[in-house]
This record gives sequence, C-alpha cells and structure tokens, in this order.
Amino acid sequence: MSADEYVSEDEYPAPQPVVGRGAMFVEHRLKNPRVSESAYIAPTAVLCGDVTVGPHSRVLFGAVITAEGGPVQIGANCVIMENAVIRGVPGQETRLGDDVLVGPHAHLTGCVIEGSSRIATGAMVFNGARIETGAEVEFNAVVYVNTVVPSGVAVPMGWFAGGQPAELVAPGDWDRIRAVMGPLDYPGTVFGVGASDAGSMMPDVARRYARALALHNRDHILPDERHVLSYEHPQ
Repeated sequence: MSADEYVSEDEYPAPQPVVGRGAMFVEHRLKNPRVSESAYIAPTAVLCGDVTVGPHSRVLFGAVITAEGGPVQIGANCVIMENAVIRGVPGQETRLGDDVLVGPHAHLTGCVIEGSSRIATGAMVFNGARIETGAEVEFNAVVYVNTVVPSGVAVPMGWFAGGQPAELVAPGDWDRIRAVMGPLDYPGTVFGVGASDAGSMMPDVARRYARALALHNRDHILPDERHVLSYEHPQ
C-alpha cells in the first residue's frame, strides 16, 4: 500500500502559507491584520489591528502600521521602510494607493497617499491630508492637517505645506507658517477641541487618549500560523 493511500487530503489538509513569519501581528479591537501572500513583512515590523497590506508590498524592519480606531489600507507594490509609522485614526481615511515609497522614520497619520508617490525620510503627513497621485514629500518636510498636495508637486526638503491646494513655505518663515496653519484647525482635526481651548483642554485630551489606548490591554499577539492572508486588493 502506498503512502498516498494512508493519508487523505481531507483528513490532513496542506497547511496554509504563512506570511510575515516572525513579525508582530496584533489583534486590536477584535480586528486582525490581513496581508497578501506575495507581500513581505520583516521580522521586527508591527502590524496592529485593522490593517490590510496589498500584493507585492514590503514592510521593513522596525516599521509600525497601527489602526488606532480607524483602518489602514496599503496598496500594491508599496515599500514601507525602516522605522516608519503609519497610524489609522477615527474619522479620517488612512490609505496608501499603489506604488508608494515611504522612507525611514516618516510619520503618516489619518491621511491619503493616492499613489505613485515618495514620502521621503523623516517626512510627516498629518490628519486629513491628501497627497495626490505623483506628488512627493521630500526629506523632513511637513504636510499639515487638511492639506491637499496636488499631483506633480514636490514639497521641498524641510519645507511646510498647508492649505487646499498646498502653499509651500520655507522653514524659516514662521509668520507665514502660523498664518497658513490657523484656518486648517489642528486642534479640532486632531483633538476634537476648538482652537481657543487647545491649551486648557490638553489635560482632558491626554486623559481621553490614555483611555482609548487602554484598549491595548485587551490585545493579543498572534502566532505565525494565525497571520491572516488577504486575497483582496484594497481599493
């Protein structure tokens, strides 16, 4: 009798492929990360909660993609480099389209990168911002809340971008930066408070953040065999 006659596929199905072997996948708010089988997640990367990573994308060492009350979608052929942080938040879409490169130590929160863009090392893109297709954000540049960077525009190294469409301001022009920042409502967009209340409300804001982050006490770190494959390409 051959070995095939002793073992049936129904009794002993082939094991499911494992993606992100050794990486930290965290169940948060009852949601698990979902990753395409063709993607690569480095062993020291962290994916937390309602995160989807599309085909042929790469999340490198030390990168953190965390869904803190809002989902995060990463498209196809994206590269999230070392120690970058992408954070999903309530009330603002967090999505990277296809062919996006996020450099080391970049920080993206509650924003949309439409596709075919480079977010360079140390750049910051804040809540409610949108980087249109083909636009770029250079080293250590800042894209402020509720800002739209139009297609084909590159925010220069270290510069500030604010407004719809974005006005580009040199880093030393503090008066103009403050003038652009005002109408964009950072306190309301990020903290849910009025601009005049931002200082006095910070103790309450900090406490509310702490309460929300306390949900991490209920997290579960998933073993490799429970890393969930995604067969859908995020839209």
